[in-house]
Amino acid sequence: MSTSNTPGTALVTGASSGLGAIYADRLASRGFDLILVARRVERLGVLAKSLAEKYGVAVRAMAADLSAPADLQRVATELATNSAITMLVNNAGASTLAPVLDTSAENIATMDKVNVTALAELSYAVLPRFKQRNGGTIINIGSVLSFHILPVSTVYSATKGYVMNFTRGLQQELAGTGIVVQLVLPASTATEIWELSGVPLSQLDQATIMRAEDCVDAALAGLDQGELVTLPSVEDKELWERFDAARLALFAGAMRGKPASRYGVSASASV
Repeated sequence: MSTSNTPGTALVTGASSGLGAIYADRLASRGFDLILVARRVERLGVLAKSLAEKYGVAVRAMAADLSAPADLQRVATELATNSAITMLVNNAGASTLAPVLDTSAENIATMDKVNVTALAELSYAVLPRFKQRNGGTIINIGSVLSFHILPVSTVYSATKGYVMNFTRGLQQELAGTGIVVQLVLPASTATEIWELSGVPLSQLDQATIMRAEDCVDAALAGLDQGELVTLPSVEDKELWERFDAARLALFAGAMRGKPASRYGVSASASV
């Protein structure tokens, strides 16, 4: 159980490497106890032991493959029943960067299960307790490919587009409560996901690649500053504001009951 002078427990998915491992380190340094979730139990055990010794917090490793329904349910149950949990970091992700027809059905299913289903179900599992106490934090890791598509990112971008819209919807639903929901949209970051996706980091413009440590530190700084959407590598924050304003204007422009004039369709006369 968390006490009034501690931040509680953070559950971090995809915690065995990359952004998840950095989040675990940074949150432990802030005094959070941790539940670390990932498939690679040996790595998790080493990380858990290291963070517990370094920061004096309680760290538990929870081996789980979030693409497996039974494992996902086990993590969801932990979130639903553990009243010490005050933060969920939905960091786990799967990526295959290739044209759709060059991507196996299994890889497409894995991206859907991990990037979409797991993120939504884990958020759903933790929210009742957060609402009951009117407090808690959910951090969802999206991508700049949430709002952009490459010829090799069709499925991945689609799943990350879900992350963006799901998170922004939650933010509207929970506005005015004590629950914080942050959307983080990294660009190219030096993590293992690139090698696993089939596009090695060595093939990218090295000047565009951010260190995982810098990405997480920027994301947590954005959280501290109250940002709902954090783009760690974007210098001009007005770029997002203009993007969002254009989205709202487009939606408003769609709210009319007749075809646009460019289609040459005469509006039917009312009876």
